[in-house]
Amino acid sequence: MCGRARCTLRPDDIARACYLNTLPTQNIQMDRYRPSYNVSPGANLPVVRRGGGTEGEEAIVHCMKWGLVPSFTKKSEKPDHYKMFNARSESVCEKASFRRLVPKNRCLVAVEGFYEWKKDGSKKQPYYIHLKDGRPLVFAALFDSWANSEGEILYTCTILTTSSSSALQWLHDRMPVILGDKESTDAWLNGSSSSQFNTVLKPYEDPDLVWYPVTQAMGKPSFEGPECIKEIQSKNEQRPISKFFSTKGIKNEQGLSNEPVKSNLPQSLKEEPAIENSTGLPSPTVKGDHDSTCSRSVPQEESTWFTNLPKSLKQEPETEDKTGLPFPGDHDSKCDEEATKLPIKRDFEEFSADSKPNTDTVEKPSPVTKKGKLNKNAGDKQPTLFSYFGKS
Repeated sequence: MCGRARCTLRPDDIARACYLNTLPTQNIQMDRYRPSYNVSPGANLPVVRRGGGTEGEEAIVHCMKWGLVPSFTKKSEKPDHYKMFNARSESVCEKASFRRLVPKNRCLVAVEGFYEWKKDGSKKQPYYIHLKDGRPLVFAALFDSWANSEGEILYTCTILTTSSSSALQWLHDRMPVILGDKESTDAWLNGSSSSQFNTVLKPYEDPDLVWYPVTQAMGKPSFEGPECIKEIQSKNEQRPISKFFSTKGIKNEQGLSNEPVKSNLPQSLKEEPAIENSTGLPSPTVKGDHDSTCSRSVPQEESTWFTNLPKSLKQEPETEDKTGLPFPGDHDSKCDEEATKLPIKRDFEEFSADSKPNTDTVEKPSPVTKKGKLNKNAGDKQPTLFSYFGKS
């Protein structure tokens, strides 16, 4: 397929691009030509064909509509330029619409580049294809003429396509027939047998054909400015989807991530993060888990002892007892004294017993009966419930 192209050549450069600069040139209806970065079927496109004038052979630059309308089309029928804007070169000598045009209606189309779309899921990404050195591309084409009901003669053309080259198979299975030198253009215009045509109707395999992705906005025919050929970054060149499922952060040689762990604790409860040295151990200054009186700086000799520990001991996590405090051996004696002063269960029970009020010193109300007489059980050590709550 070749459904969009860039044609911004000057009229004087079109015949030269087709290697016909040695012949006299005649322009026909070139006033209809409008250079565009986004030419689509139905637009006017310069076509180069040979003509036999009275003064000898010449090159004719003829502006035609892109999209073939066969001459046998009904005069009352509205022309559809999208129906035959391409013709398969493999069957061009077999189909009636093109077979009659091969002997005498062969022509050339010169453009700076063309566009092709690559399917990307539900979307399509356009690519601009051109020659690396900026030379125009020359396509093999056929033309025909048709007269409408008003007697107006309309000249139209179609671009021949072939199987895609090995370099472009990833993009599309078809590509236009590109004639890369003077020999191929002369063979197409002046050839008289199908064997000569078969030598040029083949994929273009030269490495000077390059491409890059462009904006999807050029899918609209009205978008025809220089922005059409501006290179953009393709999604295929961005971060692959497998990267989104990888772990965050870059791990060091010990398998530890350098990225800090986020905490959901309130700001007031968050502890100051420990500063790690080159060995991966916390800083010798103890903070956070104990009282400030237990914090101290480890001397240089002890710091050296920490760094010289075997790898198995460095990675051994600190063991805590049920009280949430480290074992006494992990800190100095001063810290151990502070730790031992913390209340345990037995001390808490003694403290609770001492804090209970002495009920013996409280003056007990006189146990009385409902009528104010003494109760027979007044001598009991434990008063009854009614002795505390008398009724008035």
